[in-house]
Amino acid sequence: MQNVVNALRALEEVAARQPIGVGELSRALGLPKSTVQRSLRTLHEAGWIRPAGGEVTRWLVTTKALQVGRRAELGLRDVAMPVMEELRQRTGETVHLMVPEGDAVVLIERLETDKPLRIVLPLGIRLPLHASANGKAVLAHLPGELPPLESYTSATITDPTVLREELAVIRAQGWAANRGEWRSDIAAVAAAVLGADGPVATLSVSCPATRMTDELRPEYGKLVTESAARIAAAL
Repeated sequence: MQNVVNALRALEEVAARQPIGVGELSRALGLPKSTVQRSLRTLHEAGWIRPAGGEVTRWLVTTKALQVGRRAELGLRDVAMPVMEELRQRTGETVHLMVPEGDAVVLIERLETDKPLRIVLPLGIRLPLHASANGKAVLAHLPGELPPLESYTSATITDPTVLREELAVIRAQGWAANRGEWRSDIAAVAAAVLGADGPVATLSVSCPATRMTDELRPEYGKLVTESAARIAAAL
């Protein structure tokens, strides 16, 4: 079992630091070079990594990792899309599906509003955990230290104490809100799709800040929480 864990850790580090050599990988993992070398050999034979070339062997992930990731995302999309469409119809606003990745959430699917005034985010965009509704929905369920609290607008929460208090509220009510904290013209509410080990995705309703009134925010929050729970149950 430990050999499998070491190989998976090595794969994650190669993906994060590629191209990377055995010495650097050994230091990053805190494992002997011989152990890391065995893990790399196993991953190479299985088709997960390949040498980058050059005089010193450095490793890259192959497209196999990408293919597996895409299949996982497609499974999530298949489950989420009907729920997202219903949520869009009930709110009349744009609905986003995002997945946590490191210190950010990544947009993998969206259903846009029919309203002429809209804000379109490109698929693949990364949003910070502490300054977006989707990010805070994830962060509320993560253990450990907070990420760096970079300021994006005058509304961004950069005080750790204030953020921890808000995360406690998010856990209690089930949904997170963004009040122009990443971009001043965007407001959103989001809820985490929770798996056995924590958040696997987030679902949000997003719109121009002028349309997210104080009356609508909790109403949308309840809808997005219910929708995220339906996706989690189906998964």
